[in-house]
Amino acid sequence: MTITERIFFLIKERGLSQNAFGKAAGIAPSTISDWKRKGHTPSADKIMDICKALDVTPEQLLTGKDIDENYIEPTVDYVARKQDEELFIDRNSLKKDQKKRLKAYVKALKQLEELEDI
Repeated sequence: MTITERIFFLIKERGLSQNAFGKAAGIAPSTISDWKRKGHTPSADKIMDICKALDVTPEQLLTGKDIDENYIEPTVDYVARKQDEELFIDRNSLKKDQKKRLKAYVKALKQLEELEDI
């Protein structure tokens, strides 16, 4: 589930109307409507208010822990894969010259590591 899907799931699970939730969280009904209709996600400054209104922790809201049926606790391997994925995405967004420079940095780091092992 996405954060937005989780919010609407919890609103329904708690038996709240969107208006009641909005009042409890201090969020305008139009904003909540935008989340639902346009697929927007809540701004970071509203997360704590949302969590308080829905009686969940930020970790639960953001990760789905204890909410999503198919939630899987992240493992070290999962975290490492996510970091690798982010690095790959970052690399692909670089310009050609930046990619060459990055490749040279990696090569230099490997050489330094080999020298330190001596």
